[in-house]
Amino acid sequence: MQRDRRQCERGDHGLDPGGRAVLSHWVVGYAMRRSALAAATFVALAALTPQLSAQQLNPNQQLAKDIYKELLEYNTSNMTSGTTIAANAMAKRFRDAGFPEADIFLGGVRPDKHNLVVRYRGRGGTTAPKPLLLLAHLDVVEALKSDWSPDLDPFKFIERDGYFYARGSSDDKSMAAIFVANLIQLKQENYASDRDIIVALTADEEGGCCNGVNWLIQNHRELVDAELVINEGGGGSLRDGKPFLNTIQATQKNVVNFKVTAKNRGGHSSLPRPDNAIYQLAEGIARFSKFSFPVHFNAVTRAFFEKTSDIETPEMGRAMKALLKNENDAAAAAIVSKDVRYNSMLRSTCVATMLSGGHATNALP
Repeated sequence: MQRDRRQCERGDHGLDPGGRAVLSHWVVGYAMRRSALAAATFVALAALTPQLSAQQLNPNQQLAKDIYKELLEYNTSNMTSGTTIAANAMAKRFRDAGFPEADIFLGGVRPDKHNLVVRYRGRGGTTAPKPLLLLAHLDVVEALKSDWSPDLDPFKFIERDGYFYARGSSDDKSMAAIFVANLIQLKQENYASDRDIIVALTADEEGGCCNGVNWLIQNHRELVDAELVINEGGGGSLRDGKPFLNTIQATQKNVVNFKVTAKNRGGHSSLPRPDNAIYQLAEGIARFSKFSFPVHFNAVTRAFFEKTSDIETPEMGRAMKALLKNENDAAAAAIVSKDVRYNSMLRSTCVATMLSGGHATNALP
């Protein structure tokens, strides 16, 4: 499928052209076993087979899809919009489902950056284990409609050819919809959990002033304190239409941003000089594009590649095993790094994401 995807997200209930599930989370919905709460939550995140159609959705799956569509059509861009409209809408769904006001919390750094925390009460008691926290974020990265295909709107839910198109379709409103739908069904079924189950939908995970997780931990730790957190990291994938891999997030990279500025004396464009700031910056970017950090495993990534090497293709599996034996094996690193997901787990990464320069067509920068 060849489309303009520079800024396009899509979620699917099938496979992308490379044979992997892009997004299949929401449709499986709630399949809770009475004795296996955490396991059933993972079932809700499992991949959907391509044959499942809208006519086959059970009521909870349909609820998840309806919530998914609603969330996608709220513009919750992290830099120019807020999350409060989406948080309020989900709070209303919980109220309508019978959750008491005392178990619904809305708040945040700013009025437009609210987070939502909802608690489903377990049986309780002095021996009850600590809660299970289901965590997703409501904000999305900015989306320019001009960067999308002409027939797509980043904040309009479109279902086409087995795919869902909208900003946030895979990151992270699918998971938010699943969690909301599942908690509502638990309430409707009067599920007797041995522990409290918490859903937290947060602001500014993608960046910005008002990171909801940090704010909740610093100001309302009691609302989100839990034994286990299920977050967006990890997930299931298909290969050739069959289950291939199901991963969990055991650790996370830190991120740091740098701004590099080149300046010169300026002048008129009719009198160019060799010391042009744009050229100097471009030369630096060109050198930067060829730079790669060395391979380095930690305990988590080493365990991941040890397991994955046994189920990958023969060539990829051999390369992974060779790299595990010798981090300096350049040939093996080149093979494994062809997969951008694996590459990002092998090493620190860096990439240029924004560029600007000059202020007038006839002036030197």
